[in-house]
Amino acid sequence: MEETRFYNEAGSPSNQHSVVHWLLHETQNERFLDDILVQLCQRLNAAGVPVARSTMHFRTLHPQWLGARILWRKGMVHARFNSIAHGVEATRQFQLSPLNTLYEGASEIRKVLANLDASNTSDVFFSELRRDGLTDYIAWPLSFTLGTRHIVTFATASRSGFEDRHIKTLSELVPILTLVSEIRLKNVLARTLLETYVGTHASEQILAGATTRGSGSTVRAAIMICDLREFTAISDSLPRDDVIEVLNGFFDAIGGPVERNDGEILKFMGDGLLAIFPLENARASDALLETIKEGRREMARFNEENMSKGRPTLRYGTGIHVGDVMYGNIGSRKRLDFTAIGPAVNIAARLENLTKRVGRSVLVSRDFVALAGNQAELECIGSFDLRGLEDTIDVYALPDPE
Repeated sequence: MEETRFYNEAGSPSNQHSVVHWLLHETQNERFLDDILVQLCQRLNAAGVPVARSTMHFRTLHPQWLGARILWRKGMVHARFNSIAHGVEATRQFQLSPLNTLYEGASEIRKVLANLDASNTSDVFFSELRRDGLTDYIAWPLSFTLGTRHIVTFATASRSGFEDRHIKTLSELVPILTLVSEIRLKNVLARTLLETYVGTHASEQILAGATTRGSGSTVRAAIMICDLREFTAISDSLPRDDVIEVLNGFFDAIGGPVERNDGEILKFMGDGLLAIFPLENARASDALLETIKEGRREMARFNEENMSKGRPTLRYGTGIHVGDVMYGNIGSRKRLDFTAIGPAVNIAARLENLTKRVGRSVLVSRDFVALAGNQAELECIGSFDLRGLEDTIDVYALPDPE
């Protein structure tokens, strides 16, 4: 391939390190694509390519976000990062955008903004760029392994737009930028997928190398196990899609407060969940109790919605204990589950099961009450034999709402 040459403002070849050399050999220690994009644009300008705006668009594998956009404008020290929610691809604005055209297979989009037809409603995006003082726009797909497409765009405010030599320089950077960005995006996707399926704490352990059977750690934490009541009957009485919607709504109502109060959901177990609040957080016990209260309010709202749709209201039970959680890889030689086990987890599970027998929705161990120091808020309902324990355990209940 012909060597890419860069020019200074006077149009003569630059003797400084080329942008190509920098991308290939000097970005190994740059973890984040937004930082790379900023430096790339700054170096392009220094080499005589008048980039005034640049974006990178990536599709992700995330339950909440369809993708992300990185935006740089001339003068910005840091690029702007925006997450893009699922559903945007169905909007008219997106369908008329150059991004959609590239995702559908186009190899290049070029628009000289001075030539816009103001009456053309499909040019709304480009009209906005023109109002921002930009004169020329070009975009290319970043074609990753197995045909996955992402996008890079460049725009200029130069009166004459991009010259042919500028376009040649930018286009020859695209394959290299593709390689640089694919490596980093796949690292991000790996972390995102792990966090989505096993949680933040487990993903950190796995990425740090805890991938062999038996590896893991012990975390001292307040433990919460929550389980939906009569889910089998609900599943039998509702259509499949309604069952999934009900279960997701339940997990939103209970799991959302866990995450907002600095807890971590370790596992979804059928129609239940296991969450911990590590005691390295001094307010872990208060955070867990606040989670329970927020969850009740969220469930009350969700049940109102269920009633309006003719669905049954949901009931659930919660067991709370405190102790060591042994957290690590357990399973067969080739199929592992990063899971939580230990006596403390078992006690929380027994307390959750006890809620069915005593008719209270939230039961708490004496050990947790001692940790929380708020015995006045909790009602002692007696001592109980729990399966697998030699001694009885004092059990407290959080009063149910009126």
